[in-house]
Amino acid sequence: MEVICPDGTVTRDWALNEAALEKRDRARMIEVAIGVDGQAVSSFGCDGLIMSTPTGSTAYAFSCGGPVIWPEVEALLLVPVAAHALFTRPLVLGPNSCMEVVVQRVGFGGAEIWCDGRRSLDVPVGARIRVTRAERPVRLARFNQAPFASRLVRKFDLPVEGWRASSSADEAYSPEEDVLHQPMVSSADTSTDGGSRPDSSGGTA
Repeated sequence: MEVICPDGTVTRDWALNEAALEKRDRARMIEVAIGVDGQAVSSFGCDGLIMSTPTGSTAYAFSCGGPVIWPEVEALLLVPVAAHALFTRPLVLGPNSCMEVVVQRVGFGGAEIWCDGRRSLDVPVGARIRVTRAERPVRLARFNQAPFASRLVRKFDLPVEGWRASSSADEAYSPEEDVLHQPMVSSADTSTDGGSRPDSSGGTA
């Protein structure tokens, strides 16, 4: 991910789950224009934008109405937060796509991007944000081979009464055996261009 400021300054960072564009002035919206692969898609006012990986699709992006993306799916996810427009649906993009966001107008205090809720970058008016998947994936370690659907049921405590298992493997699996709620990162290199390392399932912000 990189932020290109109007004065030509470029700052870069990476995220495993998501990069979230937020406004500092809680009483005002932020006006943005979004594009994909150099093509304009839409512009609107909103409280923020979430640019997520499949790993982050069950985190902040999920809370804002984004879809759950299976780890095997290579993709990038763009989710508007409280947008004031008719077309503000989440967008699921290809793994080689480039998401672009131009900050057109913002209230007092400016805007900022938070990477996984841990690191922030200033985003002035007129800045262009570019988000792509990194070249190398992150290696993840798991304690067992529980399917993602089973981990999803346990994480969100989903009601599954009435479901009839279609195989002996499904009948044999017990959610209590899944001791790992989320993947553990065993290694996460950062590239020389500042991009993040996606998980093995897809893109990264």
